[in-house]
Amino acid sequence: MVQPVVAISSVLALDVGGKRVGLAVASLAARLPQPLTTLIYDDKFYDSLTQIISTEAVTTLVVGFPRGLQGQHTDQTVAIEAFAKQLAEKIALPIEFQDEALTSKHAKAELEARGKPYDKGDIDALAATYILGDWLAEHQEAVV
Repeated sequence: MVQPVVAISSVLALDVGGKRVGLAVASLAARLPQPLTTLIYDDKFYDSLTQIISTEAVTTLVVGFPRGLQGQHTDQTVAIEAFAKQLAEKIALPIEFQDEALTSKHAKAELEARGKPYDKGDIDALAATYILGDWLAEHQEAVV
């Protein structure tokens, strides 16, 4: 007898930049964030993102939220709020914000320490992994 396949829901984190969006994913069962990919923020972005959301069984989006070092809003904060508003209009999933302080800096340092070639997209995807890890740590309860 064939058993039905049950999709385990996942959370997708986005590290949004001016040109690229780094993505990381974690299943809610394993809760281990993994870098996924980096998408170019262009006219194909939402189609690509929708496909990833479907493939990964995503039920929640986590967007990195930038602030100044003293916690103040910056120009980038305003840009991310506008991005999240547009994202909510195009994709019907819950969107949560997570502080992204120093995630790109830490991602770059980790990639440099590995001693292997990397590009800006690798930094973005790894930064999204840090964002997702922080979000998961703050949300220990099951999210479906």
